[in-house]
Amino acid sequence: MKRRLVLALTLSLAAALTAAGVGPAAAGALPPVTAQDNVLGRADAPVTVVEYASFTCPHCADFHTRVLPAFKAKYIDTGKARLVYRNLPTQPANLAEAAAGVALCAAPGRFFDVAEAFMSHQAALPTTGPGPWFEAAVAASGKTRDQIGACLQTPAPQATLQAQIDGAEAAGVVGTPTLFVNGVLVQEHSLEALSAAVDPLLRRR
Repeated sequence: MKRRLVLALTLSLAAALTAAGVGPAAAGALPPVTAQDNVLGRADAPVTVVEYASFTCPHCADFHTRVLPAFKAKYIDTGKARLVYRNLPTQPANLAEAAAGVALCAAPGRFFDVAEAFMSHQAALPTTGPGPWFEAAVAASGKTRDQIGACLQTPAPQATLQAQIDGAEAAGVVGTPTLFVNGVLVQEHSLEALSAAVDPLLRRR
């Protein structure tokens, strides 16, 4: 699996750039947030939302373009919650894994800029192909194409991605997007469902 993942990350990105010229409840423990995670929001926020998502998942793109901006304004920007994004690549796996690698190789603080680029341009993939999709993400990464390509051939992004996949499997995550609020699975991906999970936790403080 790991060797296939490394190969997919490197070859898929190279090919794409050249071309340019929720599911059942989790069964196990959710992995704790670590320094390897990409976090949007304050470290001391009282509520942690963990999202397992894929850059090729249409439902994930819908969440990121339609729900997340409002959630960010209401909870993240006000210091009430933070969002932890973890990759769980979906079909087509070669594109999803390569996209995850690009995001993980982004300059410090630019992961969510890359995520936004992938999610906001995802709908155009069937007509434009992956080239422009990857180009937009690399442009948002704070690094050059060559820097991203070199990063993808190092062990770090591949190890991080594999750890996120393994963590999702251990927690019983089988679909994307899957959201947890302070470790508890949220069945829907709407702002209303997230608010219903977050607000009681804030009232207890």
